Amino acid sequence: MREFQSLDALVRTRLRQWPQRPPGLDGPRTGRDGWLRGRPSDTTSPCHPFLKLPGSDRLRTLPDGLWLNFAGTPAEPFVDILAIEACASLPNLLDKRSRFAPSTHSLLAVCPVPWLLAPVTANDLTPRWQATGVLIHQPTSTLCLPVRDIRVMYALKRNHYDGFAESQVPHAHEYFVPMDTLTAEAGYENPRLKALLARATARANFF
Repeated sequence: MREFQSLDALVRTRLRQWPQRPPGLDGPRTGRDGWLRGRPSDTTSPCHPFLKLPGSDRLRTLPDGLWLNFAGTPAEPFVDILAIEACASLPNLLDKRSRFAPSTHSLLAVCPVPWLLAPVTANDLTPRWQATGVLIHQPTSTLCLPVRDIRVMYALKRNHYDGFAESQVPHAHEYFVPMDTLTAEAGYENPRLKALLARATARANFF
């Protein structure tokens, strides 16, 4: 069994095994969607998308896992996102929750050019910019898109998870799992995890 030097390294390794469409959302498609995994980046890629507030060039949000669903039109594109955060402590959870708290501020998803030009996967050589479905021409500059919908899944150590589940009420965009669910080998195939993430979309609120 491979040894990992840190929890972060284990989480990144497990999330790299996840598909381009988040588990639970891999059933029949309803309408056009363009899911791509933005983080963690492939081991060969130095670039990856990140989140930021408009006008900020310093304060970036770099989730442990980030999936982007490109949608809209070439004239007015946007993304819906699923972020995954592994929290090793309760202060870490509070910090990460604050970054995704409901706000009147806009949030931007920033996609660097090298990431957009790279292939979707080693087995799918389609450039990511083509897979988005909202870019007509090969990009030559960073793509910044407004985030329409945010869903976040937090992974907590078991003792933190049990205490949180007993006494706290998540916000509507938040989902919580024990850390060992996230770090399990092939955890993305867990039926209960897939059922949870199947609700992590605005589609789930409609009849």
